[in-house]
Amino acid sequence: MDDRPLILTLRLDTASRERFDALRRTHFPPGRNHLAAHVTLFHALPAEHADAVRADLADVADLAPFAVEVAGLRPLGRGVAYVLRSPELDALRAELADRWRPWLTPQDAQRFSAHVTVQNKVSPAAARALLDELTAGFVPGTARAEGLDLWRYAGGPWEFDGGYGFRPPGAAAVTGS
Repeated sequence: MDDRPLILTLRLDTASRERFDALRRTHFPPGRNHLAAHVTLFHALPAEHADAVRADLADVADLAPFAVEVAGLRPLGRGVAYVLRSPELDALRAELADRWRPWLTPQDAQRFSAHVTVQNKVSPAAARALLDELTAGFVPGTARAEGLDLWRYAGGPWEFDGGYGFRPPGAAAVTGS
């Protein structure tokens, strides 16, 4: 059995992913940037529950894609993130947390705050400078949530485990990245 923890992310539309990826490539220290930009919903789901996790994801993917507001920026101390807001996302994440409550790590059991990190692991001064720069030009926008992606932690990079595209109830399942 593969005992590496599972990570669950929200899949955004291609244009939003590309925009956040470009910012991350520009502002994240290159030697530490092993991942594309992402919205982490759960950081470490236990591998021994992988089949139940996959079944739950297939079940909850029965919903139409939905809007996610790109609402602002927030400091991370040594980085910067875009703040995301969506009642649908909050409800989906809460439903999964309820299903998986006995397995959740303290990090995954705490209050959820959706965001995309575009800079991390820099000096506080560098993070503050980027926050000021991005805030000065910030225009609120909307991304589109299109599904959920499950990953295996691989020590730095992640390995794709499966995709669960959102679809209206009753529509055929679509997987992939």
